Amino acid sequence: MRPSFAVLALALTALLSAPALAAQAQSAAPAVRGMTTDVGFKVVMVPDGSGAPIKVGIWYPTDTPATAPARGMDDLPVAAGAPITGDRLPLVVMSHGNGGWFGGHYDTAIALAKAGFVVAALTHTGDNYEDQSRATDMANRPRQIHVLIDYMLKDWEDHDRLDADRVGAFGFSSGGFTVLAAAGGELDGARLQPHCRDHPTHYDCQLLLRAPPSPGAFAGWVHDARIKAVVSAAPALGYAFKAETLKGLRQPVQLWRAEDDEILPDPFHASAVHASLPNADYHVVAKARHFDFLTPCNAYARKNLAFLCNSDPGFDRAAFHKDFNAAVTAFFKANLTKP
Repeated sequence: MRPSFAVLALALTALLSAPALAAQAQSAAPAVRGMTTDVGFKVVMVPDGSGAPIKVGIWYPTDTPATAPARGMDDLPVAAGAPITGDRLPLVVMSHGNGGWFGGHYDTAIALAKAGFVVAALTHTGDNYEDQSRATDMANRPRQIHVLIDYMLKDWEDHDRLDADRVGAFGFSSGGFTVLAAAGGELDGARLQPHCRDHPTHYDCQLLLRAPPSPGAFAGWVHDARIKAVVSAAPALGYAFKAETLKGLRQPVQLWRAEDDEILPDPFHASAVHASLPNADYHVVAKARHFDFLTPCNAYARKNLAFLCNSDPGFDRAAFHKDFNAAVTAFFKANLTKP
């Protein structure tokens, strides 16, 4: 049985309060020449004129040695509050899946920071492990990405260390949809009802049934032309994208699909996106399930959050993440080049 969103929220709450959270794999991605391999980390609250402040985790290169893991992100130490190192650094913003939080992909964020990127991951207001009040307000997600990019490039205390011409976006599940929409894609809300009529038990349809979208949930899309490259892993609602707007995406896109995705089953999501973006750097991960894109599980998570750690017995999530993080890092390095 697929977990309900209430179960997801309770589980993630427990996960964050636990002394140990998932992550066993260090990234295999090498650091950029001349960059430090140490990683700083800060949490900031980003003002949002259309809602509550947005909680954001930021990872970045530093010369300060890492000392301890951040709360809820064990096994990979960081230098909390350390000064940033480098200039004209590329920026990658991260968007989590439904009911998630900014730390859901912290091993990938750390891999990117070790390679010289600044990574800013937000906890989506109204769609996170504590608050599902706007879980189907899909247009609100790319709008928040735009707010985050504005903040990082204009108001963050180290904004002058960033290169505004080198901005990438990474997203998983609902976040995978989010970054595609932020880069220029648009969903067609009229496609939801026919899909859910034919597939009422699908996870996305169950969510839409429990939390019917508001009239503006699929309108007023906010795009951000500053996004120059996109990584979308297991994107949600692929069937509802407008093919003509996806084909209009000029940015390089790296697209990932879990072969045995039990939450967003094929061919309705990642495959549907790929059909409109045939030139995307497309990866189908053999034996992978939906949550295998999340940070690898440790013993605590495997015992207490089995549904998030329910990998195929023949699938090594930690080994996959070494390859995944290296591929994501290489993609952003190749496509966020210095002008």
